[in-house]
Amino acid sequence: MRKIAYLLLLLLYYNAGAQEFKAAAALRVITPNPLLPVSGGIGTPKPATEKKGDLFARVLVLEKGNTRVAIVSVDNLGWSSILGNRSRGLIKGIPPENVLIGCTHTHSGPDAYGFPDQTGKTSADLNYLEDCVKKIAEAVNEAVTKLEPATLKVAVGEAKGKIAYNYYAADLYDPRCGVIQAISKSGKPIATLVNYAIHPEVLGAGRGILSPDLCGPLYDRIESKGGGMAIFLNGAQGGMVTADTRREANTEANTWEECIRIGELLGDEALRIVSTATTVSNPSVYCTARTVEFPVDSDMMKYILKNSPLKHANAKPDAVSTQVNLLNIGPAQILTIPGEALPNIGFYLKRHMNTKLPFLFGLTNDAFGYMLTKVDFNSFKRYDYISRTSLGEMTGEIYIEQALKLVKESPKPE
Repeated sequence: MRKIAYLLLLLLYYNAGAQEFKAAAALRVITPNPLLPVSGGIGTPKPATEKKGDLFARVLVLEKGNTRVAIVSVDNLGWSSILGNRSRGLIKGIPPENVLIGCTHTHSGPDAYGFPDQTGKTSADLNYLEDCVKKIAEAVNEAVTKLEPATLKVAVGEAKGKIAYNYYAADLYDPRCGVIQAISKSGKPIATLVNYAIHPEVLGAGRGILSPDLCGPLYDRIESKGGGMAIFLNGAQGGMVTADTRREANTEANTWEECIRIGELLGDEALRIVSTATTVSNPSVYCTARTVEFPVDSDMMKYILKNSPLKHANAKPDAVSTQVNLLNIGPAQILTIPGEALPNIGFYLKRHMNTKLPFLFGLTNDAFGYMLTKVDFNSFKRYDYISRTSLGEMTGEIYIEQALKLVKESPKPE
């Protein structure tokens, strides 16, 4: 009887350990050496003569029971599923659909789209991109080996101070900052994830500087204050939610010093917001994904999809498909967005998500340009550019419908 009781205790102990929440973080430097031209969008990349900070691929891996998820952030303008799927093929121990790969959207990184010029040629460095693919997989695989029992803190609150504004309509942006912090059983943070909607384009592509922009000082600030490894995922920052570098007399401070000011301020605000959050001792983890197809109406986007050397595996002459994820981590619920959704889409989604702690990971799994609702698409002159660099009129409508289906069909975060 004693032997049976002992075996039962061992079984209970094993099952409890198997269901324990675990977390780990890892990173890789992806700064090109020598420096490569930087891309701020469609067009020819501009030569870089110096760098301010390093570019990174940063990874947070979470596990609960049989569910394991990787959240990856790449310091780049965009990161397509073409590159992401190559990394997924090298990652061990995580289902490919559970690997979420997003980008910070810095406008001072190398071209990762392979934008073709009018002759169909591109200046993207394919060898550099392949090296990034491998380093992303290395970082995820390293994090898997480092998984340890952890607790969780989640918070969403308004980030105060001069951080962001909407260039098209100053107050039309979401000031909420979402923070997820994984903490080791010793009480030391493993990682702090910051989710905020902003264009990291303080420097821009025309200054000859390769940089993570404001994200670099944000990383440094959080890590210097004991927040563990910092990771940044963008939000619904389309049309045009950008860094608030405004000064008097209609001038802007597009300097590295301004990157430091904004990055450190956002880092401080993120730590303030999460500091009073309740610790969740053994949070649940749930991840699901679905494939969503979008019509491609834009001649510009058709040209890019057809002529970029990075051939999208899911591209048709008039349509393209991608993966959209819903992720529950404890009380938080996360939706991925494969592009730059406008703020009104972000507000609407958050209002209909099954949580008081909603997160939107923009430019994740793909980066298909701007995502507008059909009532905004080509409706007024201010939106001419973002309409031309959108897949089409129905992109936002289709995404909202499919994202909210995921919300409806998934369990409520707890």
